[in-house]
Amino acid sequence: MLSTSPPDFLSLMADDKAFFKALGQRLAALRKEAALSQQAVADQLGIAQQTLAHYEVGTARMPVSIVPAFAKLYGVDANELLGLPGATGRRGRTPLLQKQIDATPSTAQRPSRRSLMQMLDGVLAQANRF
Repeated sequence: MLSTSPPDFLSLMADDKAFFKALGQRLAALRKEAALSQQAVADQLGIAQQTLAHYEVGTARMPVSIVPAFAKLYGVDANELLGLPGATGRRGRTPLLQKQIDATPSTAQRPSRRSLMQMLDGVLAQANRF
């Protein structure tokens, strides 16, 4: 007779709690890095601010269907957002920087815009060393 033991649901629940807490920390860090409020992010995603707050502290499970929206909003790969091995790392954040550069008024003097680009290149080079 084949004996099978039931899955250890309590340990699965503990793993889930740790995963969602870590995911929430990544979401909060990305939001703060982008200098966005919870309300601004919630409005962009079409969810309540309280729901986002629960995601960020890991007390609510977010649906998988919203992961791509978070990844696109923060300019990161979904694997990085989820903390999966093989995540692309900082390279995925380039779109956010590009948005900020594009927001620079086109009337800005050429030397100013060039200086800005050189400064951003230096920051990115420093970030890629870590």
